[in-house]
Amino acid sequence: MRPKDPVISKGIDWSVVGIYLLLVTIGLVAIFAATYKEGDPVLQSFLRFRTDYSKQFYFFVIGGILGLFILLTDSKFFAATANLGYAFGIFAMLLVFPLHSRVQGTESIIKIGAFNFQPAEFCKIFVALALAKYLSRPETVFSKTRSQMIAAGIALLPAALSILQSETGLALVYFSFFIVMYREGLPSAILVVGFAAAALIVATILAEPDILALILTGIALLAIYVLRRQIKRQRSLLFSIIFLWALCVGVQRFAVPYIFKNVLQKHQVERIYDLFGKDNPYTAKDDTVTAEDKKKKKESGSSYNVRQSKIAIGSGRLTGKGILNATQTRYDFVPEQRTDFIFCTVGEGFGFTGSIILLILYLLLLFRIVTIAERQRSTFSRVYAYGVASVFFFHIIINIGMTVGLAPVIGIPLPFISYGGTSLLTFTILLFVLIRLDADRQMVLR
Repeated sequence: MRPKDPVISKGIDWSVVGIYLLLVTIGLVAIFAATYKEGDPVLQSFLRFRTDYSKQFYFFVIGGILGLFILLTDSKFFAATANLGYAFGIFAMLLVFPLHSRVQGTESIIKIGAFNFQPAEFCKIFVALALAKYLSRPETVFSKTRSQMIAAGIALLPAALSILQSETGLALVYFSFFIVMYREGLPSAILVVGFAAAALIVATILAEPDILALILTGIALLAIYVLRRQIKRQRSLLFSIIFLWALCVGVQRFAVPYIFKNVLQKHQVERIYDLFGKDNPYTAKDDTVTAEDKKKKKESGSSYNVRQSKIAIGSGRLTGKGILNATQTRYDFVPEQRTDFIFCTVGEGFGFTGSIILLILYLLLLFRIVTIAERQRSTFSRVYAYGVASVFFFHIIINIGMTVGLAPVIGIPLPFISYGGTSLLTFTILLFVLIRLDADRQMVLR
């Protein structure tokens, strides 16, 4: 603690701390509702570290202690050690390859005694700090392509390592840092290209390959006809249209099939196709499989989680069944109901009212973080704040979207609600570092 700041509370945004405590409390109640078995000795479970809700509570205590230490730390420490932290995060992710334990299809977890440590989850903190450090350097001119590529590399390196560890969901989270880069001056054209690529991938899933290729060809020919006068004056425009057509057809006919066959795992591809109500075309065809077999496979396949989740949420109605009366979650009809699908536990137990309250709390949290970001004098603090907002936004939108069938099931936790020590500690540290930086917002950090 510095002499000039005799009290820890000076400059702290207590509204953010209050929202944090409310969300963690809701998470503990939801985990308790999803995992409590009739007759379990609650007090003994807490003392003996036996149940998921007791473990989550202890992780909350550890997170509170870490948060206290962060609030007592000089803000300059985070800027000074940002690059070192990033190097440590990448090193920890590299250690996963020789030391990993395969848990539920992922190879991104290192077992330390009774605990599971996931460096890909924890590395989000270091990426947010390293990106803030790089963009706040006086010599960084973000309008230059070289600077944009370095910033993109900071985010994409851990994403690539996550993919190699069969953790595609967390890999996608790192793409949320492009929102930060856009706020700092990344050209809008890059985001347009990204959305166009996403639209092309969706079209590839929904349409027959030959039909989509014909549609793309028709669009190219129509563009040539409409722009024929400009093309006569500027021949390069014609070559640009042809190049874009060839690129789109190449992505549709070769790149997407290659990714679905060789990069993504089978269950991940099936989840994507289940989202659009289509069968996975990349599985081996078996003419002996009957319609009844296909129906059974669909009922027990990757869409089962989403279907049961929607049933649970719908059964909660307006006010919910109560935390210990929710049949879908209490009797394990929804797989992963304490982790990735915990929102359905909230929906069934507390109903539409409870779900809306939870969403309002998340909106308030995001609003406060963006407000904090915009009042910073330091580029480092502003970029870091937007990094935190982007990570939270992506997790909230995708997690809730997949529980109601609006997003593919990619397996990422709901901040402060889902069970998981690494996840809870990661989000806690992200938030409390932001609170510490905001408390010293009159300082200019680099």
